[in-house]
Amino acid sequence: MATWDTLLTGSNSSTKQFVSFYLTGIPGYENVNHFISIPFCVCYLIGIVGNCTILHIIHTDESLHEPMYYFLAMLSLTDMGMSFSTLPTVLKILWFDAREIEVNACVAQMYFIHTFSLMESAVLLAMAFDRYVAICDPLRYCSKLTPQRIIYIGVFIIIRCSTVLPVILVRIPTFPFCHSHVLSHSFCLHQEVIQLACADISFNILYGLFVVAFYWGVDSLGILLSYAFILHSVLGIASQRGKLKALNTCASHICAVLILYVPMIGLSLVHRFAKHSSPIVHITMANIYLLVPPVLNPVIYSIKTKQIRQGFLRILAPKRVGLAHN
Repeated sequence: MATWDTLLTGSNSSTKQFVSFYLTGIPGYENVNHFISIPFCVCYLIGIVGNCTILHIIHTDESLHEPMYYFLAMLSLTDMGMSFSTLPTVLKILWFDAREIEVNACVAQMYFIHTFSLMESAVLLAMAFDRYVAICDPLRYCSKLTPQRIIYIGVFIIIRCSTVLPVILVRIPTFPFCHSHVLSHSFCLHQEVIQLACADISFNILYGLFVVAFYWGVDSLGILLSYAFILHSVLGIASQRGKLKALNTCASHICAVLILYVPMIGLSLVHRFAKHSSPIVHITMANIYLLVPPVLNPVIYSIKTKQIRQGFLRILAPKRVGLAHN
């Protein structure tokens, strides 16, 4: 059985046989993992139940069979994918202190984590386009965003985001890992795993930069351009009330964009400029980046969107809502 020193340093004779990594929970707090698991379980529960409820509301309420809510359903599905991508290893560490993960399972996890992250960004871009058409060209809103076109957009997002990563991920099991096999998070991330390889990782690094620029960069630019046109159109509205009403329809989407991009930028800055900071800083930022959007998105949309809020109330207190409508 491998000793801890072997896990940290490895050797030329054993690297070919070593096919596992060791994940990390919250360093220094291993004795209270069961208590730490409580807020994580609450976050996962809120995220999964909240997004399932939104999907149920949209599916059962025919008045919500409109482009905006179809895109919201896509966002909820993507958020659930992000939650389920990290849930197994996070709870396995916190509940059972089971830290070992086989390299192929690690690659599979990082595929789903990064794919759903890319999908989240792409769906937010589609939702920005939806808001642009609704505000800047409202008379042709339904004719431009037909159900068939929305299906095409959804299929395009799936193909665009699911086919880009295998090119670099299939190389990882072939790498020799002669340095540490201990990862600093409770889940596998591509940028961390490849740093442990004793091989030429330049292709993975350059390809990763291409993905960041072509996917995250294009999506964020598209969102900014959409809101530039929206703002220009809103400023042309004569009444103050009309301006506020138009901007209010974008409030939920703006919040969703911020809670995805702000933690992502923060995590990137920490990895680049604070490499030697406390491991808890890195772990906290990574957990915020992957856990917060699936938790807050259903909360934001249930508060800011009247139809979704009423749907939640119908489920929580059906009799009271029925009496209110009567």
